[in-house]
Amino acid sequence: MTGEADPSSGRGVGPVVVVGALGMLGRAWRELLQSRGIEHTGLDLPTLDITDPQSITEHIGKDVRTVINCAAFTDVDGCEDQEPAAHRLNAEAVGHLADHCKTIGATLIHYSTDYVFDGKADSPYTTDHHRDPVNAYGRTKADGEILIEDSGCDFLLIRTSWLYAPWARNFVSGMIRLTRERDELNVVDDQRGRPTSAQHLAASSLSLLDMGERGAFHVTDDGECSWYEFACEIKRLAGNTCDVKPCTSEEFKRPAARPAYSVLDISKTESVLGPMPDWKHNLAEVIGQMEPQSV
Repeated sequence: MTGEADPSSGRGVGPVVVVGALGMLGRAWRELLQSRGIEHTGLDLPTLDITDPQSITEHIGKDVRTVINCAAFTDVDGCEDQEPAAHRLNAEAVGHLADHCKTIGATLIHYSTDYVFDGKADSPYTTDHHRDPVNAYGRTKADGEILIEDSGCDFLLIRTSWLYAPWARNFVSGMIRLTRERDELNVVDDQRGRPTSAQHLAASSLSLLDMGERGAFHVTDDGECSWYEFACEIKRLAGNTCDVKPCTSEEFKRPAARPAYSVLDISKTESVLGPMPDWKHNLAEVIGQMEPQSV
């Protein structure tokens, strides 16, 4: 598949520590590293608390060459009421990791979001577009980006969007369940973005790392869609018969504002790795991996 690492790559990046190893992206990374025979350790709470610099020093040793941060406060609506807590994990903890990576000479791979942008554009956001988030989640992630940039550490800052996988709770698994259980469902049609397979994201990230790329990149599936269009394709692939109908963001009120247009420009990444697979292709592969009862 284009846009992903060669099976022989990644030999020089270990030992690796995967932070947030029990999450959706953390699992994708652990399975990828295992398949490539790359030395790695997966860490998560309660063993490692990245909001505590002492815990980071204790559990990420001087021999570690790459730290992959998959940990984040990702409840977008929850961030509105818990912004200080979200800031501790999405920003301050990221700063601690970056400082530690600088100290031990490790490379930090960190994931950020399309939500650092305002959603007012009419063409894909480039990696150097100015940050102007419209919600608390975006603000905390933007602050984390700044702390990495200011730390002086060796880093890959990878923005992504609309993440899904064959496991864990995500939009794809949720839509499969809802379109199976309900006769009718309304899904927002006025927010556009790019879906991203967690497996594709991990593999593409490893390629960028292995090829010596550093700085900010955008990694997603290719193509773009609305949440409604995404849901319709999920329903079709799952073979469900629910009547999925489009609605507006105004009709589907949420505590946190969402950017109307958050399509990330992936041309910089494609110039290095080649074309990214289309979102419909990756979606079909992911649904094909799900347990029968999940589909």
